[in-house]
Amino acid sequence: MFESISSKIEKALHTLRGKGRITDINIAETVKEVRKALLDADVSYPIAKEFTDKVKAEAMGRNVIQSIEPGQLMVKIVHEKLTELMGSEAVDINVKGNPAVILIAGLQGSGKTTFSAKLANYIRAKKNKTVMLVAGDVYRPAAISQLQTLGQQIEVPVFTEEGNQNPVDIAQKAIREAKMRGYNVVIVDTAGRLAVDEQMMDEISSLKKNLNPQETLFVVDSMTGQDAVNTAKAFNERIDFDGVVLTKLDGDTRGGAALTIRYAVQKPIKFVGLGEKMDALDVFHPDRMASRILGMGDVVSLVERAQEQYDEAEARKIQKKLIHNEYNFEDFLSQVAQIKKMGSMKDLIGMIPGMDKLTKNVEIGDDAFVPIESIIGSMTPYERRNPSCLNGSRKQRIAAGSGRSIQEVNRFLKQFEDTRKMMKSVSAKGKMPQMARRRR
Repeated sequence: MFESISSKIEKALHTLRGKGRITDINIAETVKEVRKALLDADVSYPIAKEFTDKVKAEAMGRNVIQSIEPGQLMVKIVHEKLTELMGSEAVDINVKGNPAVILIAGLQGSGKTTFSAKLANYIRAKKNKTVMLVAGDVYRPAAISQLQTLGQQIEVPVFTEEGNQNPVDIAQKAIREAKMRGYNVVIVDTAGRLAVDEQMMDEISSLKKNLNPQETLFVVDSMTGQDAVNTAKAFNERIDFDGVVLTKLDGDTRGGAALTIRYAVQKPIKFVGLGEKMDALDVFHPDRMASRILGMGDVVSLVERAQEQYDEAEARKIQKKLIHNEYNFEDFLSQVAQIKKMGSMKDLIGMIPGMDKLTKNVEIGDDAFVPIESIIGSMTPYERRNPSCLNGSRKQRIAAGSGRSIQEVNRFLKQFEDTRKMMKSVSAKGKMPQMARRRR
């Protein structure tokens, strides 16, 4: 995410991190390079200039030249201004209503249908609300079947009415049914076009007027760059939406839309989509995004994701097994499954400060655990529960069954044993204070 702009801004700030003498001249040069990085990321010139003018004024006002650590102070200022540019703080979605109606708008191909399902999954899991999806795209049959497929995947009902070409009528009927059946939230997916046109705007305006939704969200493909900002302006003028959703932020995006769309329309970015999986949806936190752009990682989001998958009872069970030297391959596989649920490996690594630089030229895929899973999968149940039983002949059979070399099997077994020893040591240290308290 934002690899290009991140590396360019970091390079621009690097000159102030050294031990060289800091002057108003090289501050101006640094700011100029930051502006160039923003322009390369498809940020419009007026916004890039205004942003860097504010950074320069702040730097001079805070006496960066006299600062003991001018480089760090400059990074702090850029971080603050990036956060401010993107909205300062996260803005929650409004799901109050009986039912709450959420209208989804955007161009065709922006990811509206997938986002609608992701949002339904998010509201059900995080807000503890019952949700109904509405297939309001009457022009593209594939959109209806796609929403139905996604609805089945997340176990959320999808309202459709075959033969009805009136999206307002379909949505109104869906809301009445949702109210009758006690659903808390109705999410209405709508039709898109390849470009902004009058027919499309009239239809979405009519939906907004007749449904009076609690939330109207504009979905935009972040890979479209500055065009996304212009499209957002056109939609906002007609339907006055409540928030923006940026999809495909994990793709080859330069980041200009993410940085400036909020500034351009004065509406918050509420969510970002980071993949195709139904749980690959994050609340947009401007300060955390600024940290990632500046190569500072996002430890808070990483911890939050870990906590979502954390099972306290399972953790106590694992700790007990480690202390008694009973931790086995089945336990290991269970923990791998929890890590995989947290999101793509590339995204997780990007949240760890400094790791993006270490893995810059390394291809990181979501299949990183496949070799390990294939090796463990080739073991018998007895072998998975008793790691110490693995002798030479067993290893040969496991290697043949998993399609891996005996060297790969031995390497994994050594890594497993090293991990088990390290985890046992940590667990034992964490256990001692509890035992001491009990004796008192």
